[in-house]
Amino acid sequence: MKLPYPLILASTSKYRGELLSQLGHPFVAMAPGVDEDQLKSSHLSPTQLAVELAKLKAQAVFQKRPDACVIGSDQVCMLNGEILGKPGTKAKAIEQLQKMQGSHHELITAVSILYPQGEINFHNRTLLYMRPLTLSEITLYVEDDMPLDCAGSYKLETRGIKLFEKIEMDDHTSIIGLPLIQLNNHLLKIGYPL
Repeated sequence: MKLPYPLILASTSKYRGELLSQLGHPFVAMAPGVDEDQLKSSHLSPTQLAVELAKLKAQAVFQKRPDACVIGSDQVCMLNGEILGKPGTKAKAIEQLQKMQGSHHELITAVSILYPQGEINFHNRTLLYMRPLTLSEITLYVEDDMPLDCAGSYKLETRGIKLFEKIEMDDHTSIIGLPLIQLNNHLLKIGYPL
C-alpha cells in the first residue's frame, strides 16, 4: 500500500492509537510534549481551546517530521460553560460525575492534520445526557472503570456507557478521541487509499 506521506499520530494515547489503527494505514505514535496547562489557563472558549491544543500537538511533531502527515487531536468536556479535565484521582472523578449526573454536557473533539502540502483543522461536537445517579452508583462506577485519564471522568467504550440516557453525535468514534469518519474523509483527499 503506497501512502503519500508517512503517517504520525501526535499522541501516545492508547485510545487514539486503537482508533487510528482501524483505518488500516501503518503509522507511528509520537508524544508531542506540549504544555497543555499553559493554554488551559488562557481565556479561550472550549471549542477554541480544543482546536488550539490539537494544533499545538500536531505542530510539535511536524517540526520534527516535516515530511510526514501528522495528526493531532484533543478533547474538551464542557458542562454549563465549565471545562472538565481529566480527573487524575478517584475523588475528583466522583466530584465531576456528581456535577454531571442528571444533566447534559458537550464533548468537543478537535483534530489538526499537518502535511507537507497544507493544514486541515476541524472539530466535532457530541451532546451527552447523563442519567440521574446516586453517590453510591457513581462511586461504584469509578472504582470499577477507573476513568481517571478521561475528560469528564467516564469511558464510553467500556462501562461508562451505562451512565447515559441518550447521546447525540455525528461520529461515535469522536467520543473516544478521534473522529474517524471526518478524519478518513480528509485523508482520502490528501491521497491516502481507502
